[in-house]
Amino acid sequence: MKYYVYLLVSFRNKKPVSYVGYTNNLKKRLNLHNSSKGAKFTRGMKWKIAYFQEYSSKKRAMKEEYLLKKNTKKRNMIKRITQINYENINPVTL
Repeated sequence: MKYYVYLLVSFRNKKPVSYVGYTNNLKKRLNLHNSSKGAKFTRGMKWKIAYFQEYSSKKRAMKEEYLLKKNTKKRNMIKRITQINYENINPVTL
């Protein structure tokens, strides 16, 4: 089974906000976040996937999710790229 680590971006008070998670179904998870049934932090905002990476094991995906959550430099870089072109965003892999 494939697992994905993803970074979502939205805006709160005209500032970019990000959320990092992992899943085995990106589309379903994004729909849950956007319908306010995902994580509590993501409720009430419109989210777009700015970054995702595929992994072959859940353990590896969870480890990478943890590392991305702690890597503020990488998250901020992705948020800046996203802020420039939010309406036409295409997810990137780094």
